[in-house]
Amino acid sequence: MLWKFVDPTNQAVITNKKISQFSDWISYVSHDEDDGGWQFWNQDPLNEEDAVLVSLREIVETDPSIMELADLPRGWQAYRSSVASPWTRRKD
Repeated sequence: MLWKFVDPTNQAVITNKKISQFSDWISYVSHDEDDGGWQFWNQDPLNEEDAVLVSLREIVETDPSIMELADLPRGWQAYRSSVASPWTRRKD
C-alpha cells in the first residue's frame, strides 16, 4: 500500500480502546490545528478514559479508508454515519 500521509507510519495518534483492541469502525477523524496531531474515534461519546496512543500505521491497517484522509488539512475534521458511508470533511 502506498503511504500517502506526510506523517511517518510510526506517528503516535489518539484513538479509543474499541478501535485499537476490537477493530471497531472509525466514525470521526480530527487533524488538530495546534500540533498537527491526529485523533480517530468511533461513534461512542468522546471519553478520555478510553483514549490510547497507537501508531498511524495501526489505524490505517484497521481501516484502509483512512488513507483517503491523508490530505486532511490541520484544523479539519472528517466524519461518516456508517462504515460504508463516504467521508465528509469540514473545517473545525
